[in-house]
Amino acid sequence: MNHFVFRDIDIVDGTGAARVRGDVLIGDGSIVRIAAPGSIVDEQVIPTLPGSVLAPGFIDMHAHSDLHLLTEPAHLPKITQGVTTEVIGQDGLSYAPIDDDALAIVRKQIAGWNGNPVDFDFSWRTVGEYLSRLDEGITPNAAYLVPQGTLRLLVVGAEQREATTAEIDRMCALLAEGLDQGAVGMSSGLTYTPGMYASTGELAALCSVVASYGGFYAPHTRSYGAGALEAYAEMIGLARDTGCALHLTHATMNFGVNRGRAGEFLALIAEARAAGCDITLDTYPYLPGSTTLSALLPSWAMSGGPDAALDRLTDPAVRQRVTEDVNVNGSDGCHGVTVEWETIQISGVGNQELSDAVGHTIAELAETSSRPPVDVFFDLLTRDQLATTILQHVGHEDNVRAIMRDAGHMGGSDGLLVGARPHPRVWGTFPRYLSHYVRELGLLGLEDCVHHLTGRPAARLRLAERGLVKPGYAADLVVFDPATIYDTATFDHPRQPARGIQHVLVNGAFAVEDGTPTGIRAGRALRMNAINKETR
Repeated sequence: MNHFVFRDIDIVDGTGAARVRGDVLIGDGSIVRIAAPGSIVDEQVIPTLPGSVLAPGFIDMHAHSDLHLLTEPAHLPKITQGVTTEVIGQDGLSYAPIDDDALAIVRKQIAGWNGNPVDFDFSWRTVGEYLSRLDEGITPNAAYLVPQGTLRLLVVGAEQREATTAEIDRMCALLAEGLDQGAVGMSSGLTYTPGMYASTGELAALCSVVASYGGFYAPHTRSYGAGALEAYAEMIGLARDTGCALHLTHATMNFGVNRGRAGEFLALIAEARAAGCDITLDTYPYLPGSTTLSALLPSWAMSGGPDAALDRLTDPAVRQRVTEDVNVNGSDGCHGVTVEWETIQISGVGNQELSDAVGHTIAELAETSSRPPVDVFFDLLTRDQLATTILQHVGHEDNVRAIMRDAGHMGGSDGLLVGARPHPRVWGTFPRYLSHYVRELGLLGLEDCVHHLTGRPAARLRLAERGLVKPGYAADLVVFDPATIYDTATFDHPRQPARGIQHVLVNGAFAVEDGTPTGIRAGRALRMNAINKETR
């Protein structure tokens, strides 16, 4: 159908303004007109359920769908919860720009994030080529961040050492190429190797390039546990010194050392904003985090990449040193705190011989096998070739709620789509915001929450004509019932689609119609607005 109308429906436009009643005419992938209810006639009317609202499609500011968009093109976890745009290339590790040697390392290192499909065609090498592959047909839209850890892997290698001036210049040049080709900014994973080996000065050089393009920097900071405030302060200092817009991704204050300390974090941000820094953040509406088991290793143990780490772990002396770091000293891979094995729950394995471990904590596995927890840790790492994924039960509800109310807050699922029992945020993040925190708790108003999930992230991404219900804007839309929208995904049964979402449109095409996914792939890569380059 070319033109059609949503007639006499409540419109929540993504600005935070109160809803209005009206007709919305869609044509040729865009919003053509908004008019008084019942005034648009002689067009096909799309049925909607009583009580429904029409809103912009949700924007997932932190997604790990870099391969899933291509290997599982229906992309049900995201499209069924109303997500029409994802921001990928997160946490400093992804697949572009890349060369053959770096690709082999990245594929293995983040197999727990994205899988490692054997027969998949990784024929791209540049950011532009990767975005062109996405343009061939994806379900939601996607925007890409150049991954700083991958840049370092390409130029410096996987070893723990300082980058030379020439190497920093080369990384800056590769970053500029990626931004020229359409990336919206840069990400870092500063508890993941090799990105974590970068000094503040190295990061500042890269952030200066991002600033010159009008992009933003999205760091996974050096700690969300011990030293969390210092880690945030380092990133805020980068924003202040380089003029780069800063987006603090999966912004949390976790572990026992940070219970009730969200106010201190928010005060840091408020002070920086008052001084002129452009700072936003995203969160997921759950307490546990999700990562790979190998992320708990100290950084020195991962120097040289995954194969070097696995070889190193065969040495009893190395195992003893790792044991001291994770049990006594506090591993930098575990945010500077000692590992609490009862909080580490296995969510997925690459080696299916280990599938019985899924759903259990390291402490439980240790008890049933009469072994020390650290021995279970080493066994899983080596037998699964570092592919094990985990849930880390270290969050605090008071911190989550406080950060969620920040004026620069947005939604990001941080969902790892692989594994037998992934985090329920993969399927449930956006409906959980609207059901639990809006309808049940009243922490946010509906219009305000929709603004957090749509208009505000679109403005951060500087994407032209996205994120609002407005004439001339792309018809990325979701129709849902505020009274019934609900996240059915649970920790025991995480692969469950949301309820209460009737229609999802991407670029004017129905990705979900009457609650049923259509299989239509109208999404594309969303490149940085060309106007950003013209104003450099």
